[in-house]
Amino acid sequence: MPKIGDIELPDFPLLLAPMEDVSDPPFRALCKEQGADVVFTEFISSEGLIRDAAKSVMKLDIYEKERPVGIQIFGANLDSMLQSVEIVEKSNPDIIDINFGCPVKKVVSKGAGAGILKDIDLMVSLTDAMVKHTKLPITVKTRLGWDEDSIKIVEVAERLQDVGCKAISIHGRTRAQMYKGYAKWEPIAEVKNNPRMHIPVFGNGDVDTPEAAMKMRDEYGLDGAMIGRASIGYPWFFREVKHYFKTGEHLALPTMQERVHAARRHLQMSIDWKGEKLGVFETRRHYTNYFKGIPNFKEYRMKMVTSDDAVDVFDAFDEVLEKFGDYQFEQV
Repeated sequence: MPKIGDIELPDFPLLLAPMEDVSDPPFRALCKEQGADVVFTEFISSEGLIRDAAKSVMKLDIYEKERPVGIQIFGANLDSMLQSVEIVEKSNPDIIDINFGCPVKKVVSKGAGAGILKDIDLMVSLTDAMVKHTKLPITVKTRLGWDEDSIKIVEVAERLQDVGCKAISIHGRTRAQMYKGYAKWEPIAEVKNNPRMHIPVFGNGDVDTPEAAMKMRDEYGLDGAMIGRASIGYPWFFREVKHYFKTGEHLALPTMQERVHAARRHLQMSIDWKGEKLGVFETRRHYTNYFKGIPNFKEYRMKMVTSDDAVDVFDAFDEVLEKFGDYQFEQV
């Protein structure tokens, strides 16, 4: 059974990836209910934290029901990162995760996220300093490398482990790939198969079916899977993977009633947490997947993703249930 520090995890745990404007408390709660074993916050700017920026500080909100939960931070300045660790500790997470993998230009241009893959020594020294600055387990999420010509992930993972990193999640793409092409799991397996490695190695990227999760477990031998895009608007993915592991069969897809109920709860929790304007806006990205595959659905989807008034969106949910309540979802 893998462990992150003293945190015991089930065999082949499923982790909810930290995703900007996605992995907020409402969505984490839904994923936790559906079987996510570890959840992570949206990534949080260390510079934003030490400036007390409202959006960054708000992301520190965590709740007992979602444990074990990790707070993820990013940055490239040592002093800022250490100060942010002290701020994060006050929220009492179970894990502090460092983002060394975000490929977005505004993050990379500051030398943070995947930008630090150009300076592995800095990556290691930052991790080392943060491990020494807190009693909480420090974990890392990263990518294979900056580009195809600079993949040194086996060495990088070993060095991170040697300075006290307690687990590593590796996205099977380079920064140059962004989210294009296919994730390569072979280099992640090389990290896991390095005889010097003894911390958990989690795979990330293209785990979009139960079969893919099983392949990552059985053929690549990784310790767990970090789930990102497959969960957006579809928190049931976690329970489907676990059911498949247990039975070898696909779980029946969630009914229309389940989907509307989840979407309604998701929106209400978002409004309760961040107010109506942001709650309505930031929940929009989920509706396509909540109601994917329904014919003649465009009118209702457009209402959900263009309405600024929560009442209109809740009305759209009611209309969907009335018109499509008997719709049978089928495996693709």
